Amino acid sequence: MAQPVEKLLLFGATGDLSRRMLIPSLFGLHSDGLLPDQLTITGTARSEYDDAGFRDFAAEALEEFAPADRMTEDNVAAFLERLHYHALDASSQHGYDALAEGLGDISGGLAIFLSTAPWLFGPTIKGLQGAGLATDKVRIGLEKPLGKDLQTSCEINDIVADAFPEERTFRIDHYLGKETVQNILALRFGNSLFEPVWNARGIDNVQITISETVGLEGRAGYYDEVGALRDMVQNHMLQLVSLIAMEPPAHFDGTSIRDEKVKVLRSLRTIAAEDVGHHTVLGQYGAGAVAGKIVRGYDEELEQVSDTETFVALKAHVDNWRWQGVPFYLRTGKRMAERRSEIVIQFKPVPHSIFAERGGMLQPNALVIRLQPEEYVRLLVMAKQPGLDREGIRLREVPLNLSLDTEFAGTQRRIAYERLLLDLIEGDPTLFVRRDEVEAQWAWIDAVREGWKANGVKPKPYSSGSWGPSAAIALTERDGVTWHE
Repeated sequence: MAQPVEKLLLFGATGDLSRRMLIPSLFGLHSDGLLPDQLTITGTARSEYDDAGFRDFAAEALEEFAPADRMTEDNVAAFLERLHYHALDASSQHGYDALAEGLGDISGGLAIFLSTAPWLFGPTIKGLQGAGLATDKVRIGLEKPLGKDLQTSCEINDIVADAFPEERTFRIDHYLGKETVQNILALRFGNSLFEPVWNARGIDNVQITISETVGLEGRAGYYDEVGALRDMVQNHMLQLVSLIAMEPPAHFDGTSIRDEKVKVLRSLRTIAAEDVGHHTVLGQYGAGAVAGKIVRGYDEELEQVSDTETFVALKAHVDNWRWQGVPFYLRTGKRMAERRSEIVIQFKPVPHSIFAERGGMLQPNALVIRLQPEEYVRLLVMAKQPGLDREGIRLREVPLNLSLDTEFAGTQRRIAYERLLLDLIEGDPTLFVRRDEVEAQWAWIDAVREGWKANGVKPKPYSSGSWGPSAAIALTERDGVTWHE
């Protein structure tokens, strides 16, 4: 069992991720007494701060993003005392010895959170090695993106593996830290109700939607290079597929769970070049209205013409015994009708309806797992409407709700990075992504992109505030399936 470290080093400590997520998350853990008492947190970036300047930066971040009920003067002051800062140009090898000197003794363990541009991974790892900050007392957490295709991902992983073995490498996908995502495992493997029908005999299709209402939001340079497929499907959505489709692991630990996930990812049917036109749809948002506000199209926001997709829908298959013939429909996009992340398990209809002759219309059951903005699990079942039934039996679909906000109202709700940072500090790899998972994901994504390139596929336009191109509707309706909206 790994031991908690005594020091945490944050690269990119003055960036937007740190301001919005990392510093508030660490403050939340500190407030609840979950951080080791002796833990110090050192931030590093190019910004010319000293300790006092970084503490002022952190205090402003807490004022904006931390819960107000935790913002007592003593609590904030005690947290800020943990913080230190060391300015560093990560691309230069000259500053790492001074960084190591500033950190001091790391015999009690050091966790590094690396949130930098991908091209800085190589120089950073080399600098850490040269300064003695890659010993067996050090573990490293890596924020995405980890490459832009299989080749570059392997190159980055090779660089990291040269300094940090797999057991000390923690690749972060923040979706895995979401409470509702973890509830997928509890739902499946903690209840006898679902697992007997969680297969091709009981399930007709699976739909996963991650829709955003925002546009580029300052990410134009990065986003235009990667697009929706690589930004969302390669990591978050395929991780959700693996959790939904995995076999029951023998134990709840990092090895057992990730072993089963990678089996799913390796079982994904490659979408051949001749099938991309039938199994994929890509789009790019134009001008429109979102939440009653007129917004510009992608090219206008970017201020140049681009073929980058801001929407993608795919029909995927997991080729194994459990899931043979069950389509997985994946959909993600920007500037869509609403912000939503959800998984819909559509069960097969009953084999024979005893109500048809009395006018009763049945709908197949569905399980809706909403990840955001609300968090709930909802089972849609058929029930009889009250009445004397003189004109026939009236049936209606009604929800059985498990609202996490309601059922666990007295429990402190946590953002994903709180759990992931604590697991990094304590050395628990369960919710992090293993190298073979990442590379299996990239292999599948690369085949899709090669198919697009071979066929000259370009994104179809869709209006901002819609659910994407009309071709995405046809993708499912060819199979007699309708997107859950």
